[in-house]
Amino acid sequence: MLRIAALTAALLSLAACETIHGAGQDIQNAGEGIQQSATETQAQM
Repeated sequence: MLRIAALTAALLSLAACETIHGAGQDIQNAGEGIQQSATETQAQM
């Protein structure tokens, strides 16, 4: 569920950005959120 929320937030941020630099930051933030979710999920296993 957290991954879906992170991806949704990333997509909304990406849609709102106006520059390529901003898009790069949005993509990086989304990747970090996905990585954190994966780490948390793995820790719970």
